[in-house]
Amino acid sequence: MLGRSGWSRVARSIHTRILLSYIALIVLSGGLCTVAIHEVLMIRLETRISEAVQQEFQEINRLIADGRDPRTGDAFTSVQGVFDVYFRRNVPSQEEAVLAFADGRLHHAALSRFPIERLPDDTMHVFATSARSHPRADGRPAIDRYDTARGDAYYGILPVRVGASSGAFVVTLLPVSQRREIAELQTYGAGAVLGVLVLASGCAWLVTGRVLGPVRQLTETARLISQSDLTRRIPVGRQGEAAEMALTFNAMLDRLEAVFRREREFILDASHELRGPLTISMGNLSMLDPEDTDRPEWRSTIALVTDELERMGRIVGDLQLLADVAHPQFLQPERIDVELFVAELAVKLSALAPRRWHVDDLGGGIVVADRHRLTEAVINLADNAVQHTADTETVALGAAVTGTEFRLWVRDTGCGVPPDDQPHIFDRFRRGTHAHLRYPGSGLGLSIVRAIAEAHGGRAELVSRPGAGATFTLVIPRQTREGWQHGQDSDR
Repeated sequence: MLGRSGWSRVARSIHTRILLSYIALIVLSGGLCTVAIHEVLMIRLETRISEAVQQEFQEINRLIADGRDPRTGDAFTSVQGVFDVYFRRNVPSQEEAVLAFADGRLHHAALSRFPIERLPDDTMHVFATSARSHPRADGRPAIDRYDTARGDAYYGILPVRVGASSGAFVVTLLPVSQRREIAELQTYGAGAVLGVLVLASGCAWLVTGRVLGPVRQLTETARLISQSDLTRRIPVGRQGEAAEMALTFNAMLDRLEAVFRREREFILDASHELRGPLTISMGNLSMLDPEDTDRPEWRSTIALVTDELERMGRIVGDLQLLADVAHPQFLQPERIDVELFVAELAVKLSALAPRRWHVDDLGGGIVVADRHRLTEAVINLADNAVQHTADTETVALGAAVTGTEFRLWVRDTGCGVPPDDQPHIFDRFRRGTHAHLRYPGSGLGLSIVRAIAEAHGGRAELVSRPGAGATFTLVIPRQTREGWQHGQDSDR
């Protein structure tokens, strides 16, 4: 596992990455918005300039279309007369200049409201030599630009012809104040984006800190687990992804704690059970005289040690079977005819010992289960019943199949199980209070029975009264092979 510093670095790294991603998103969004706003404002500015030029052009075109001086009623004979009437009646707008050229020369210029007093010479030359404009397809004037000391200026040129004379009408605008307003707006926008960035970053830091709180708690819990403390759990808050993560992690810790506890108990129990045969064997072997192998004590000691070693072998075999329960291939299910299966079991059990063997019920129907594991479980139950009954007492076998369950039991009329022993009778290495007086054993037989039942998705049950015998039952859910396989896959 990662140490405390490693987990802390991971948590901080996640926190930092989320915050940096959030800041980058805000900066990118703010920058795109600022650029978009600037472009929109510039488009609107150029549209207003085009409309202003178009308005002036329309005034000149109306005068030419009328063909007469509105004040005197005389007809226009040259472009100079048209220009004179126009300048007498119109004053340029703010930051606007109007120029009139007749026969290639400047006839009149209204520059009083223009931001600069004098236009560049090369620009004036372009105006003077212009004989025609380049109107757009929609009829609006073509707008061009030229450089000035205060930025780009816009202009439009309208060719004018009256009689034999020709000229050019030029409208030019230098929107200094409007550009300044746009720049100020951009500055305010950048300041607003910066303010939002600072505020949102602070909020994001707090929010991500709260969201990653369970991660920090998980880190602390993982650190404590690395120190062999499996009892700690993450506090579960309100509903949400964090609560779900905490619940899932706590459930995993519950399973791990249960596994470690069972493993520890298993090791302690196994060591306790194996210590006895080893002690007996070593003690008896140490008393043998290697110089005197012909004495009867040798044969009896060898027989005793062999018996203890065989008992150890049986214990190890039972432990191996219990360890194999978790293996996916522990069970090999098949279709079983219950009536025939119980009849076969009755024949096998009758050979265990001389008892009054009896079949309560052969059952009926088809179930899906592991025939060999069920046989092993029933033989363990029957052997347990034999050990607790006399030759003249009854040991019975029975089965019943319902719509949802398959029940297989072994019943005896022996001494029964004391009430204090019944809650723990299926635990490993647990035997009845007086069982050791009746027969030797490892205390694993009934544990194997329960393990086989649970491997089938069922359970093992006991019904007993002292002095009235006991009934041990395997209860297994009845289902098809496909359904059993699906359940096994889900458990894995």
